[in-house]
Amino acid sequence: MGNLLEHMGIERDRVHFSWISSAEATKFVDVVTEVSKTVRALGPNKKLVKDYN
Repeated sequence: MGNLLEHMGIERDRVHFSWISSAEATKFVDVVTEVSKTVRALGPNKKLVKDYN
C-alpha cells in the first residue's frame, strides 16, 4: 500500500490505519490527535498543491 501512495504523491506519514472499537473513545481521540499532529507537522503536500506563481 505504501508504494502505491508514494506513487500517487502521498507520503506514508499522511495515512494511518487503526482498529478501534466503538467502546474505545479514549483510544480514538488519542489516535486522531497523534495523526493530526503528524500531518500538520508535514505541512501541505507539495505534490498535490497547485503553485499559482
